[in-house]
Amino acid sequence: MTGAHAEGFRMRAEWLPHDKTWIAWPMSHLTFGDTLEQARVETAAVVHAIAGFEPITVVYDPDESEGVEALRDHDNVTLLELPIDDSWLRDSGPTFVNGPGGAVAGIDWTFNGWGGLFPADKDGAIAARILGAENLPRFASGMVFEGGAMNIDDAGTVLMTRQCFAHRTRNGGPDMAEFEAELHAQIGARRILWLERSMEGDSTNGHVDVVAAFTAPGQVVVQVSGDPNDPDYAHLERQRAYLEGETDADGRALTVHQIVGPPVTRRPDGTRIMLSYLNFYIVNGGVIVPQYGFADSDAAALVVLDALFPDRQVVGVTTPTIAAAGGNIHCITQQQPKGIV
Repeated sequence: MTGAHAEGFRMRAEWLPHDKTWIAWPMSHLTFGDTLEQARVETAAVVHAIAGFEPITVVYDPDESEGVEALRDHDNVTLLELPIDDSWLRDSGPTFVNGPGGAVAGIDWTFNGWGGLFPADKDGAIAARILGAENLPRFASGMVFEGGAMNIDDAGTVLMTRQCFAHRTRNGGPDMAEFEAELHAQIGARRILWLERSMEGDSTNGHVDVVAAFTAPGQVVVQVSGDPNDPDYAHLERQRAYLEGETDADGRALTVHQIVGPPVTRRPDGTRIMLSYLNFYIVNGGVIVPQYGFADSDAAALVVLDALFPDRQVVGVTTPTIAAAGGNIHCITQQQPKGIV
């Protein structure tokens, strides 16, 4: 098939109405180790929070389904048995796009387990399986890419990091012009704003959805550090300043808001646990936000997001175990938009 954009499709903003949310049940012992049970507890809390606003389909592997049946108790939750390797559906699942006459389709990027870091035989096929289950058109891309690597507004403006592009085993080798051309061909990207990198401790090698996100047309929120000794302090300030001087694809100057991140947290071996409030997920009428048990910074993040989303209910869900595994609420979810005529 040709690129989706040539047939009139493009990716729309996350804040537009959803038909449903997709999420995957944690099952990877490589990812979670002895924290798998707690990861499932946290994922169930995320599922219930989202289900309070819109339907959600939970994909689970038939060989690792312990605990998932309890989710059937909620009217807005559907369970779907499909083979998976891991639970980061933002990356392995389809990127949904809207098209003419209310059509919805999905982009099936080539997924290789974040550059071969983790098994991906099942996850490499999950986008096609989800689209098949929904009977939606599939546009296959040969480019190695993950949905968490980008954040998009409704004008075709894309936030990305050079760090993620530079990780050559991820993008499969295209130069930047070819890379941008494929994003245009598949999701209708018109302008890419290139940030430097994500944060220390990021196993995704640069996914932008922990450092910056669009919240409305011309509005961006970034994470900054309140600790000058934080190794990320200076570069997060540079990224904030960069965006303050940029425009979106329609030429509109960006208004940049900021959230101060949680305190730097390290494992016993000194490696950093990447904690971000920017990995929130926008749902119909709500925003689901990671919380970590730091009373002051958790509450302050919710205050900022309350102001940025005055017409939505901002809900915090405590997810430190999911964070310690390398992602958070935005990483484990994927929105399927309503058809827009």
